[in-house]
Amino acid sequence: MAGRVATSFSGQSAQSWDKPGGAGPVTEADLAVNTYLETVLRLARPDYGWLSEESEDTGERLSRDTVFIIDPIDGTRSFVDGSSTWAHSVAISHKGRITAGAVYLPLRGLLYTAARGKGAMLNGLPISVSTANDIENAEVLAAKPMIAADHWPNGVPGFNRSHRPSLAYRLALVGQGRFDAMLTFRPTWEWDVAAGSLIVEEAQGTSTDQSGKPLLFNNRDPRLNGMVASGKPLHYSLMQALAQ
Repeated sequence: MAGRVATSFSGQSAQSWDKPGGAGPVTEADLAVNTYLETVLRLARPDYGWLSEESEDTGERLSRDTVFIIDPIDGTRSFVDGSSTWAHSVAISHKGRITAGAVYLPLRGLLYTAARGKGAMLNGLPISVSTANDIENAEVLAAKPMIAADHWPNGVPGFNRSHRPSLAYRLALVGQGRFDAMLTFRPTWEWDVAAGSLIVEEAQGTSTDQSGKPLLFNNRDPRLNGMVASGKPLHYSLMQALAQ
């Protein structure tokens, strides 16, 4: 239903504006999807906390063990441009760990889902990460600034770099095995990666912050220290290449 709400707006004609502080664009579609999800999900689970890109964060969620972590539209610029690579990202965190997540691309008919201990699925069929372990020939999803030399004290690897605007979709593609890894070294909002991180992990991969530490969610400051997601052998190689 969230997809129907979003696609009822035409990307380029939907009203949009820039958030304060250079936080990026938002559209009336983002807000409509957020309202729909908050109404439905919080009615179903009134004891859960709520963290969403498009809701004011009052901090009340910090008193809850279980929290919804939502990005109503991840890839808003793509939505405005009329692209099909934006996604809805919905996750549940329990005591800091993601226990369930979904990434849905309505214009591509792609629904990625995962539940902790139950595996990851694409449109109901099991998926798994790639078995690549050669960093020099890996297919990696990363924005261009991620290959700056200052990130790689041991030399920039020669992997093949590609890009998708939605972090949630990038992680889902790694979980699907379409790409070998996803990298971002910027402070990363929890709502962008919560669902995708579990999809990678349940597809037998590894998701950590850029220093290799486990990801914990529902933090007071809901930003993570970047992210590295891939199959386990390649993750080790990436950590070695990033090590100071």
